[in-house]
Amino acid sequence: MKTLNGIDELQAVANTRLGYSSWHDLTQEKIDAFADATGDHQWIHVDPSRATDGPFGTTIAHGHLLTSMIPMLVWEVYDVDGVRMGINYGSNKVRFPAPVPVGSRIRAAVDITDVKEVSAGVQVITTVTIERENSDKPVCVAEVVGVYVPN
Repeated sequence: MKTLNGIDELQAVANTRLGYSSWHDLTQEKIDAFADATGDHQWIHVDPSRATDGPFGTTIAHGHLLTSMIPMLVWEVYDVDGVRMGINYGSNKVRFPAPVPVGSRIRAAVDITDVKEVSAGVQVITTVTIERENSDKPVCVAEVVGVYVPN
């Protein structure tokens, strides 16, 4: 993990790929737990028997399961010290270009695509590209927005 010290170092890495998270397994247990937490029990996610005859041949992870993993994946790549706090401001754009079959391994590429001053400190746009092992197509591309408040 890369640790950036303060706003100046954060601004210095604008337009930079900071690196990759570690690989994570997407098990049926994780998918089922997400379904229980959100109430989204659609059969393509939670019914392995029915899913064998479905469009993907197996169950697939929820798209929002992937987005819920973004903070963890990003924190494996970088953190910012020397600030009062970081705030999740939302997302500009999220896409799910390919499904994630159960049993897949995923990781995230993390790019700081923009850093600009705002009244509270700096607004950081991070592009998080989640990829599936042995696949050429990303499974999630999210442009997330955070604000870091200086000390």
